[in-house]
Amino acid sequence: MLISLDQMRQELYCAVVCDALDQVGLHHQSPRISLPRHSGSGLLVGRCKTTLWADMFHTDPNPYELELKAVDDCQPDDVLIAAAGGSMRSGIWGELLTTAAKNRGCIGAIIDGAVRDVDKIQTTAFPLFAKGRCLYDSLHRQRVIDLDVPVEIDGVGFAPGDLVFADSDGVVVVPRKVELEVLRLALAKVHGENKVRDAIRGGMTAVGAFEKFGIL
Repeated sequence: MLISLDQMRQELYCAVVCDALDQVGLHHQSPRISLPRHSGSGLLVGRCKTTLWADMFHTDPNPYELELKAVDDCQPDDVLIAAAGGSMRSGIWGELLTTAAKNRGCIGAIIDGAVRDVDKIQTTAFPLFAKGRCLYDSLHRQRVIDLDVPVEIDGVGFAPGDLVFADSDGVVVVPRKVELEVLRLALAKVHGENKVRDAIRGGMTAVGAFEKFGIL
């Protein structure tokens, strides 16, 4: 069963995807990340474009080199993942990177660190999730040290091309090896939840609905 990104955006949401991951034995796929600093409407769903960041404590001879390459290499429906270890040393994502990434077809960014230019980014309707804000530029403070490699945020693995979901509840990543099964289970639960909701609205008790449908 092939499921398009458009169908996922229309029918799924992060919590039900987490429930489906639980069903296949993957219980730690959602990192602790702040609610969106700014989000466009609806669910963010795309493919991971990964970057690995490190703090710097000396003059960087090649500032911005790999972060600019990562942005320029973005493909349509990519979500840029910045694994920066939760560092708040600088604002590693801002308005110009947002503009450049969006022009390449990138549809959002998940930043395990700080961002800046938030007011300007809000005018772009670019979904952005981050730990927090910091005014400092990343120059000589932080840099990308690798890209398109497996990374971790809060102990959760993100691999290039993995399916990632984000909404106002948080972020969840689906490894490729279980993608089709998880999507099938998530869609089935959504359809089941619709039946439960209708039954409760029709007067059935919560206990009765759970006993009949086995869905909560």
